[in-house]
Amino acid sequence: MADWQTLSDRINHVAPSATLAVDSKAKAMKAAGIDVIGFGAGEPNFPTPAPIVAAAAAAVQDPKNYRYTPTAGLPELRQAIADKTLRDSGYEVDPSQVIVTNGGKQAVYESFQILLNEGDEVIIPTPYWTSYPEAVKLAGGVPVTVFAGADRNFEPSIEAIEAARTEHTKAIIVNTPNNPTGAVWKPETVKAIAQWAIEHHVWVISDEIYEHLNYDGAKTTYIGAAVPEVRSQLLVLNGVAKTYAMPGWRVGWMIAPVDVAKAASKLQGHMTSNVNNISQRAAIEAVSGSLDAVYEMRAAFDKRRQTIVAALNDIEGVNCPTPTGAFYAFADVTALLNKPIGTNKTTFANTSELAAALLDEGHVAAVPGEAFGAPGYLRFSYALADDDLVEGMRRMKRWIED
Repeated sequence: MADWQTLSDRINHVAPSATLAVDSKAKAMKAAGIDVIGFGAGEPNFPTPAPIVAAAAAAVQDPKNYRYTPTAGLPELRQAIADKTLRDSGYEVDPSQVIVTNGGKQAVYESFQILLNEGDEVIIPTPYWTSYPEAVKLAGGVPVTVFAGADRNFEPSIEAIEAARTEHTKAIIVNTPNNPTGAVWKPETVKAIAQWAIEHHVWVISDEIYEHLNYDGAKTTYIGAAVPEVRSQLLVLNGVAKTYAMPGWRVGWMIAPVDVAKAASKLQGHMTSNVNNISQRAAIEAVSGSLDAVYEMRAAFDKRRQTIVAALNDIEGVNCPTPTGAFYAFADVTALLNKPIGTNKTTFANTSELAAALLDEGHVAAVPGEAFGAPGYLRFSYALADDDLVEGMRRMKRWIED
C-alpha cells in the first residue's frame, strides 16, 4: 500500500468493538443456517412498549417532524429528560444542560472529544465497557486502567485510583450498574470517587444507562445526588436503549455543565445535527411515561439472572458471581484454560481462543474478557428469550464437559 493510501494512525490504533464483532459473527452463522444461541450483544429481546411505539406512529404523520430541529435536541425532550432526572436521580438540572445524542455511544464519544487534549489521561475502572478506552484514544487521550476483581465486587478502591493518578489525569469513568460485570457499586464507593475527583480537580463521567436494572435490593447511587458539589465537573450519560427496550431507536443524552453542553452541541453540529425526530418523539413518551413496563421487564431479567448464574456455576471449571444489576453475567473461566476441552479436546491459552471455539463448535456466542480488560472471564448477556438461555447453557455445559 502506498503512503498516500495509508489510513490514519487514529483509526489504526483503535480496536473494533468486540461485542459487536461477536454479535455479527453469530448473526452471520445464523444466516448461513447454523443454529446459534447469542449471549453477545446487550440487546433486550422485548418489544418496545406500545405507548412509545404509538407516539412514534403519530409523529410519523406530523410534517413538522420532517424538518431539521435544534441540534441539541427537541426542547420538549430536553425538558422531559430534565424532569426525568429529578424524578429518578433526585436533583434538578436545567434543560440547557441536556444534549440529545444518537444513542448513548455518541454521548460517550463526544465527552472525550470535548474534555481531552493530546496525552490527557482517563482513569477507567476495569472490567470496563469495551468502547471506553477506544473513545479515549480517538480523542488523543490515554486510557489508564484500574482493575478490581470479583473479590471486591468489581469495585475500584480509592487507594488504587489514587495510585493511578498523575499530573495528566483529566477524567474518571463511573459505570454503575456496570457493564460487563453486572456489579452495583456501594454508595460509599461512589461518594468516595466524587470526593476524590473534587479534591484533585478531575472530571467525572458517569454512565447511568442501566440505572433501573437492579436486583436483590441493590440500588443505583447517582453520583450527582450523592455529592452535589461534584456537579460542576460531572457529565452524566444515559439513553433509552436498555431501560425501555429501544436499542434500535438510537436516542441517548448527556447532562453536563452549561459550557460543556454548549461545546457538545457545537461538536454535534458538525457531526450529525439533530437526532431522528421520530425517535425523539418516542423518547419523550419513554422518559415521561410510567415505569411499569420497565419493572415488568426487570422482573423477567431477574428470573433469567438467577437461571443463568445457577447454570454457569453448574459447569465444571466455571465460577460466576451473582450480579445485582444490568443484564450481564461475568463468569470466571480461568480453570478451563490450558486443559483439553471442547469438541476437539483443544487446549486454549486465553479466553479469546476459548470464546471463538465455543461459538464455532458449541454454537454459543459469548464475549471474551479481553474485550473488557479482564482476561480469564466470559461475559454473557441474559437479555434473550428464556428458552434460548436454557438451551445455550445446556450446549455450553455439554461442549465443555462431554
